[in-house]
Amino acid sequence: MQPDPIYTLAGALTVAAILASAASHKLRAPRRFARQLEDYRLLPQALLGAATRLIPLLEAALALALLVPASRHPAALGAAALLAGYASAIGINLWRGRRDIDCGCAGPEQAQPLRPSLLLRNAVLVALALLASLAPQARELGLFDGFVVVAASAAALLLYVATDGLLANAPRLLKLIGR
Repeated sequence: MQPDPIYTLAGALTVAAILASAASHKLRAPRRFARQLEDYRLLPQALLGAATRLIPLLEAALALALLVPASRHPAALGAAALLAGYASAIGINLWRGRRDIDCGCAGPEQAQPLRPSLLLRNAVLVALALLASLAPQARELGLFDGFVVVAASAAALLLYVATDGLLANAPRLLKLIGR
């Protein structure tokens, strides 16, 4: 069964926007990203510099490729693999008991400690990327379909930003209510 193209396009647009934003954060604050990457303690010191430069470029390339129909399938699979890799890095550090490090998810303005809910968030993003990788039904898309794609993607992005903000501010919110 092939999904309607609205689903695959909305998934691709949403994941592309998230990856483009992530690349932008890393490119605007490369030293901060290098520290975050080092804090995960997953790469040898010799690879940190290259990874700091390559990861945002990979995110940006995947974001652009998701918007091009001819490259959408491999880009969506690449995005799913990258997001799963991020979830693995978070999971490994949670398993190590290292919840105090900044996940690097909220951009340069806001630190966000590691917690299990980030694994669920990344699982949803992986599923969205995998949805974008599917071959959709062949049908003509009209103007209203384009509106639905943009609206669905905007709603998903708003939900993502709201969830990310709550996750980033959860420790402060708990402190405010005395927990």
